[in-house]
Amino acid sequence: MKRLLVIGSLALCGAAAAQSTLDNVKSKGFVQCGVNTGFAGFSQPDSRGEWRGIDVDLCRAVAAAVLGDASKVRYTPTTTQQRFTALQSGEVDLLARNTSWTISRDASLGLNFVGVNFYDGQGFMVPASKKITSAKQLNGATVCVPPGTTTELNLSDYFRANGMKFKPVVIEKMEESQKAYFGGRCDVYTNDVSQLVSMRSARATNAREHVILPEVISKEPLGPLVRHGDDRWFDIVKWSLFAMIEAEELNLSTKTVDAALSQQDPALQRFLGQSGEMGKMLGLENKWAYNIVKQVGNYGESFDANLKPLGFERGQNASWKNGGLMYAPPIR
Repeated sequence: MKRLLVIGSLALCGAAAAQSTLDNVKSKGFVQCGVNTGFAGFSQPDSRGEWRGIDVDLCRAVAAAVLGDASKVRYTPTTTQQRFTALQSGEVDLLARNTSWTISRDASLGLNFVGVNFYDGQGFMVPASKKITSAKQLNGATVCVPPGTTTELNLSDYFRANGMKFKPVVIEKMEESQKAYFGGRCDVYTNDVSQLVSMRSARATNAREHVILPEVISKEPLGPLVRHGDDRWFDIVKWSLFAMIEAEELNLSTKTVDAALSQQDPALQRFLGQSGEMGKMLGLENKWAYNIVKQVGNYGESFDANLKPLGFERGQNASWKNGGLMYAPPIR
């Protein structure tokens, strides 16, 4: 879900950044991470109340890098309306909440995107019983869509560009909007494809009764954010994400990382903190990346644990070595 930006108070952002986030995190002993209120595969409590998902794993990676313990995270569930304010005000140290990277958000909110942890795009889901195979067949359809979001804007743009009309069913709360779709109040549900896959798997009585149409009508690079003005923290969160991606490139996983400590490969030695001073450059211990891989895993492990069971395929989120877009700058 992608709420159109509401220009936040940059004064709040400046005040929050006055103190080093790194020092603050070390002082309090945990990372306060803003996440979704509940989005299967990305950030959602499990049956034991433990938060799980690829966004959650990014929060855990930062804690492992900074504090040496991936468990030292506290989670703040945020809605689309609350998420940017929570970060601007200093309520959270970073926002890892399936948020699309756009120029307006990057340049006007006093926030920085650190990278992309999931490449996505907006799509449509319809009941299989309607026998619809293309979004071009949706003229006149009733569409469930969240209000005041880029999802709503993309929907309007797509129908206008294709000379079609639609009737919006605008419901702010995601859970209520999903209930409306499954209850038959709308013919179509539109959102990021990741949300459609997650919703179909987690909420549909029978997933086969709902079809995600082939058209993807937008680019939605999802990634974590931090506040402007704290470059050290920006670097730490950015390179924590890159370390998970790079670890997969290097074939380092939770199971293999210890054995790699004795290998003489220079790239592995730098990554694991056996040579060089990569950690010191970030204000961290040299084994920061080792801690991430050992305690959280590489990006592929996170994807397989959280998204694969829901029916997600790697696709463009595969490593660049396997034809995907996941590519990390070298740690050297």
